[in-house]
Amino acid sequence: MAQFDERRFSWLRLAVSVTAVVGLVFTILSGWRWFADSQEADKNNGWFAAYADVTTTPQLHFENPTSTAARDVVLSFVVASPGKPCVPSWGKDYTLDAAAEDLDLDRRIARLRQNGGEVVVSFGGALNDELATVCQDGDQLLAAYNTVVDRYDLRTIDLDLEGAGLDDTGAAGRRASAIAKLQAARAAKHQDLRVWLTLPVTPQGLSSTGIQTVSSMLAAGVEVSGVNVMTMDFGNSRGGRSMAGAAIASLNATHGQLGKVYAAAGRPLGPATLWSRMGATPMIGQNDISDEVFRLDAAGGLNQFAHDKGLGRLSMWSLNRDRTCGENYPDIDVVSNSCSGIDQGSSTYAQTLREGLTGRPDAAAVTPSEAEPMPARPTPDDPKSSPYPIWEAGLAYVQGTRIVWHHNVYVSKWWTTGNLPDDPTVDEFSSPWQLMGPVLPGEKPIPVPVLPKGTYPEWEAGTVYTMGQRVLFEGVAFSAKWWTQGVSPVARSTQSNPSPWERLTDAETRRVVTGDGL
Repeated sequence: MAQFDERRFSWLRLAVSVTAVVGLVFTILSGWRWFADSQEADKNNGWFAAYADVTTTPQLHFENPTSTAARDVVLSFVVASPGKPCVPSWGKDYTLDAAAEDLDLDRRIARLRQNGGEVVVSFGGALNDELATVCQDGDQLLAAYNTVVDRYDLRTIDLDLEGAGLDDTGAAGRRASAIAKLQAARAAKHQDLRVWLTLPVTPQGLSSTGIQTVSSMLAAGVEVSGVNVMTMDFGNSRGGRSMAGAAIASLNATHGQLGKVYAAAGRPLGPATLWSRMGATPMIGQNDISDEVFRLDAAGGLNQFAHDKGLGRLSMWSLNRDRTCGENYPDIDVVSNSCSGIDQGSSTYAQTLREGLTGRPDAAAVTPSEAEPMPARPTPDDPKSSPYPIWEAGLAYVQGTRIVWHHNVYVSKWWTTGNLPDDPTVDEFSSPWQLMGPVLPGEKPIPVPVLPKGTYPEWEAGTVYTMGQRVLFEGVAFSAKWWTQGVSPVARSTQSNPSPWERLTDAETRRVVTGDGL
């Protein structure tokens, strides 16, 4: 019989073996967790949408994007109305109804969607009162948010929280509760609502109140789609960093902070998933601080960082500013609402920042990505459901007149008669009509104010008119922009020979009729 050596039982060997097995299992599970995290993050392709200031002048025609990079917009800003803290307004200057009438905002949003764009609405901003900071009643606050979301059929909203409003803990609680209820109500109707928080940042990360804002949202049960940091106006915190370097440092610091916030809320996220729930918004060109200029190469560097990390979103302030300032703008150190303050050449910040980001703000598009073709024989326009008069070939229309034709609203760019608003043989620059957007469901005729004869003197070719004087021409009121004589109010205006007259808007005419603007 074979003989075997007797081996004594060793507790040390057992401990080493168990430790090795446990380590192997932990390594496998950890590897699978990070693999799953990466796979989940890969599902979220980053998106780009520039902020567009709705109320600033000159008006930005976001509804007709000049490039794919400009087709998705974050319209800014919805705030509380003066004297009516629970009533939403655009920049405190326009109620939602007033914006529809004076800015044609509802129609322009519909037109953008026809052109394949998506719309995000941003609440708050730096200058006015975000709703939750002044609306004390929770039910009314919820109704205010819901009014905006319903009116513009939104799938994504942005909460831009800055300044004193960010430090208001009472507002943070009211806001979080209202947004959680709004999100839950829409989910019950199978209508997702994505919520982004936009917060100020330094290269050291979010402020304590910024962190608390995120925590409040998570504690209330809000599904936060992401945290977007404003990589701009760093001041002394920038140190010796470049603008791109400061932006990247801010993102790295915020990533570490948010990892702890989500873990503390019982929702731990892997690094890749966390990056996919973050965004960055630089202020393009000249920032509010004189020695801070975010140039196009910085935009390219931030775009590359977004690709490297799998960032969920890039935005910019603002689409209104994405152009070179004209030579008549002498001091580019003073921030303009209409240009960037640097020589952009043929490049745009929107295209540079969006490069390679093919995602969209809404996971599922609200409307088709392409406009549906016009039927060969459109149904006749119905005066009962048209906000403005139906176009007639035999009538003359002065500049600024709005009409309806083939279920779309047009505005005349100069005096015109007999020109089809949708004549397919005329290019948009030669046509006297500008397409504003479709007639919206449920619209009714808007009463056209008529000035009584004699309200203003009839225009006469031999009379000298000075700036501000008003006249009537064929029943329509005009105001002189400068000294003029012999130039008809309805004469065609060109860039080289602009008209000295401007037509009173319907809103101005209505104020005159009611005795509020004589």
